[in-house]
Amino acid sequence: MSIISMGLDAGFGGIKIYSANGGLELLSQVAVNGSGHLQGMLGLKSEKRPMMVTTNDGDFYVGAKAHDYGRSITNLDFDRLIGSPEMRALVYGAWSRYMQEHGVFEAPLSLMIGLPLQTMGEDMKEYRKAMKAWMAGPHSWSADGVKYGVTVDRARVTSQPVGALFDYVMDESGKYIAERSKALTEEIGVLSVGFNTLEFMVIENQMAKEKFTGGEKLGVRRLLELVNQKNAYSLGELDVKLRSGDLKYRDKLPIWAREVNGAIENIWDEALDRFAAVLVVGGGAVLLGEQLKLRGKGVMVDAPVMSIAHGLYKLDKAKK
Repeated sequence: MSIISMGLDAGFGGIKIYSANGGLELLSQVAVNGSGHLQGMLGLKSEKRPMMVTTNDGDFYVGAKAHDYGRSITNLDFDRLIGSPEMRALVYGAWSRYMQEHGVFEAPLSLMIGLPLQTMGEDMKEYRKAMKAWMAGPHSWSADGVKYGVTVDRARVTSQPVGALFDYVMDESGKYIAERSKALTEEIGVLSVGFNTLEFMVIENQMAKEKFTGGEKLGVRRLLELVNQKNAYSLGELDVKLRSGDLKYRDKLPIWAREVNGAIENIWDEALDRFAAVLVVGGGAVLLGEQLKLRGKGVMVDAPVMSIAHGLYKLDKAKK
């Protein structure tokens, strides 16, 4: 039976999926549908509402500006990932967008799911099992009134930085790129600056070195918290402003950069000098740019926002 490989980066800033037709990101904003809509107000601009996803849990707006149209759900705890109503709505919304652009999936999916590093510990084993359990099997929902269905034949999980590594060393067919394959044997760091977390991983001979691996909640959310000291906006609203270029954050960027660089120093210390390279991914890394202090070791990967999902897709193809 044919099967469709897909990488899914379960990010708190955006759900990123990647398959044979390319990648797609849906902002991780969810709001419960409100009781009514404003219409026909002459003199004011109108805009298309976000996608509405209907599941057994109810109606949810998902994606950019969802928080403008209903009661926002802002859950940045890891339990959000294991089949919460908002997580289901986001994944279904991303799948809907992908099928709208590329056509319905003609076969079951094989998913390689990237989770935050903090979920990879022994104490989170049941957590990972729960994530795989809710993703596997048949799914049905509707988006903007259109019914959709997807079957996941196989769901596997790994850490998000692993996706970045395999995006760097593999080509689209899942084969190793000769000039980059040394990254599988040398001591290589991976730094992921996502929305919720800042994550570090060091890999040598395809094995993670635990003492140099960890994560902290110092992702882009920390920059938004510095901007939003009076709590006038939800994090989702600020994220939209940031992506559209309407957020004034430049004066807070050095503060966030010092916190991030302090965390890098605490985790890697002088060992950073011996790493062959540090692969840098995530939207936060783009914002920080040259303010990241990596002692000349940093390598910004191609398409850093989609890199994890892209690498997970390649890894799934290689592991079929």
